[in-house]
Amino acid sequence: METKTIKVSKKNYQWLCQEAGKLQEKEKRNVSIDETLSKMHERMTVKFSDLAGLWEMNEEEADKILMEIRKGWKNWTIESV
Repeated sequence: METKTIKVSKKNYQWLCQEAGKLQEKEKRNVSIDETLSKMHERMTVKFSDLAGLWEMNEEEADKILMEIRKGWKNWTIESV
């Protein structure tokens, strides 16, 4: 594996170390800064479709959201280019 050196502020380094510590607690093993960054990158690249079905709501909440969306659609206009 090729490695690179990067400069980060003290504040960002401390934050990154805290994130690595949280991951170590979760994984119950030693975790490198590089692995921490990789895991964070994975979380950032989640597709919207990966979230399908994760949000639980009742019919009343769903109806309210749909009503708000429809209200917003009424205000949209298509501008010709």
